[in-house]
Amino acid sequence: MSREQHKDLGKALRALRIASDKTAETIARRASMSPAKLSKIENGKTLPSVQDVDLILTALGISGEAKAEFLEAARGAATEEVAWRELRRMGHWKHQHAIKAIEARTGLLRLFQGQLIPGLLQSAEYVSAVFALHPELPEEAKTKTIAARLERQAVLYERQRQFHFLICEHVLRWRICPPAVMATQLDRLVSLSRLPNVTIGAIPLARRMPDFPMTCFSMYDDRLVIVETFHSEITTHDPRDVDAYLSKFSEFDAVALHGDDMRALVEGIRDEFLRE
Repeated sequence: MSREQHKDLGKALRALRIASDKTAETIARRASMSPAKLSKIENGKTLPSVQDVDLILTALGISGEAKAEFLEAARGAATEEVAWRELRRMGHWKHQHAIKAIEARTGLLRLFQGQLIPGLLQSAEYVSAVFALHPELPEEAKTKTIAARLERQAVLYERQRQFHFLICEHVLRWRICPPAVMATQLDRLVSLSRLPNVTIGAIPLARRMPDFPMTCFSMYDDRLVIVETFHSEITTHDPRDVDAYLSKFSEFDAVALHGDDMRALVEGIRDEFLRE
């Protein structure tokens, strides 16, 4: 949903409050939120969760069909899908800058990967190989996108931030590069796993899985999840969705290898590549 649509939802909630002849302070108190938060919602400066909208409508005494319509609009605002073709049209490097801005506002990043080495952990050669898989990307755009992704990686060294990555073992073996390049990439994983603010878990093939790795996803604190599919990128702020992905992340983390056990698995796969 666009910023203008966010504002429209806030304006509609404000119009309902004014029509009810109730002050912002009264509604905020009844909705268990601060007057400042309600003001930001009404002015389109804060995207309300579905729960926020429900609380505001309940405080206003709105029920039935009208309430259902507002809640549906809030769910639409909480979830947004952008096709990859649209991102290509806008410029993949611009998208990398947008993700960088989100990471800059994040204290804890959790990322589950069942497809590729996570972008923040990729070596320059691996990044190049990833974007070589998209021949429709013009050379200039590819160069800008690779540079933007590598630039994002500086955030790993900001010690006030925490990073928790989960990577499936088959990703470590996925040959999108020559063996020597894959070995270098796995060495980079081992090195980065020693940073005090970085946790890398490897999910081994030999363990019983709690679910299928249907897609990869990133969680930014407890406020936002970005999910990648073959055709689009889906962003959700809905607390119910966020909780579902947090639960799934925890399930996979419980069967992952960490620390020295993780490094032993990665180094073993690296050595297999080196022997080739």
